[in-house]
Amino acid sequence: MTEATSATGAGIFDNTYKGEWKKNPRIVDLNDSGSFVNGMPHAEFDVIRREYPLYWNEEAPDWGAGFWNVTRHDDIIAVSRDTETFSSAQGINISYGPDADPAIVNAVVGNMISMDPPLHRYYRKIAQPYFTRSNVARLETRIRELAREVLDAALDKGEGDFMADIAAPLPINVLCDILGVPHSDWNLIFDWSNTLIGYDDPDLGQSLEKVEQTFMQLFGYGQQMIQDRRETPRDDLMTAIALAEPEDGIQIPEVYLNGFFLLMVVAGNETTRNSISGGMLALANNPDEKRKMIADPSLCEGSAREEILRWVSPVNHMRRTATRDFEMHGETIREGDKVVMWYGAANRDPDAFENPQKFDVLRDPNPHLAFGIGEHFCLGSRLAQLQLKVLFQDLLRRAPGTELTGDVSYVRTNFINGIKTMPAKFCGA
Repeated sequence: MTEATSATGAGIFDNTYKGEWKKNPRIVDLNDSGSFVNGMPHAEFDVIRREYPLYWNEEAPDWGAGFWNVTRHDDIIAVSRDTETFSSAQGINISYGPDADPAIVNAVVGNMISMDPPLHRYYRKIAQPYFTRSNVARLETRIRELAREVLDAALDKGEGDFMADIAAPLPINVLCDILGVPHSDWNLIFDWSNTLIGYDDPDLGQSLEKVEQTFMQLFGYGQQMIQDRRETPRDDLMTAIALAEPEDGIQIPEVYLNGFFLLMVVAGNETTRNSISGGMLALANNPDEKRKMIADPSLCEGSAREEILRWVSPVNHMRRTATRDFEMHGETIREGDKVVMWYGAANRDPDAFENPQKFDVLRDPNPHLAFGIGEHFCLGSRLAQLQLKVLFQDLLRRAPGTELTGDVSYVRTNFINGIKTMPAKFCGA
């Protein structure tokens, strides 16, 4: 069975608008994480993309005035590349709660994903050497070791949860290895990441108090690592962050260090785990495509891998803020308006993809936007692609009979396309 089931309970945050919408019909409330408890609402996005390419979403007045939504492939490319008109500096989440802890908001906004050029480029250069093509290629042997350990444990169990046993452990283990987190703390980082990405999910976030406490625990851990690396440098990414100075020679503010560690832990982990789990779900629902990958393992480092990324689109959205009035599709985006780009909708745009609702491991070309585009193109894209290649090559070689045995549930969040539970049987035949 591969059906999706809803997350239990209401969300932790209440930021949806209960009244009538004025600028366009309410096709789906994209600010309500409950709209995503069965995965991306692709049927609704099809209507929005076709009939309301600039779709206004109301939100609770104390959270904001509402926001524009962009769903077409070409429009997202245009918004992403026009950093002068569409700024990241006010944050990449739709909104920040009126009662949110300023230290948390500052760290969430205060990292390079929420910076405009040229500042963004200065900070990106700090971590960039660790994600070059040559450096990532050198990690393949270690990633294969980590993937083998994960698959060994799953096969020994025989049955369990694909997310918990395979999709989640590999990315967090790889990330912790690169950052230099001691092995004894890997599960701790994993638990913190789950809480923060599932902040509106009652099973993961649990409460506002727990979410805020987890932020502070993560910040404290990262600050301790920074202090340790300044005293005793090592060959890891946290040392590079700890010792780095931007090109203007100014010491990196503490809030930016918090943001850096948060970005690495969440962005470097969640996107890859959800690509793996979403890819497995796609293969379970498309056995003919799975057989093609088993017959030709090279597809795992080519068209099949890219199709998994398109199909899953692990990051649902990123926000920008207009710096000036701007006309689009007959509407006026006003200075200060929030503009939200929906990558999963763009990756099913029939103007950009032939037969976009078909999962096709031989698709070529495949101009997907799963990693974004332009100034903020995902820094860790090569690392994510390598993990997908290694994991699916090994899984389909060692356990091609792996199958889902129960319903899939999704994380209650509109930010990532995240699977929460995925019952499975791990087998070779």
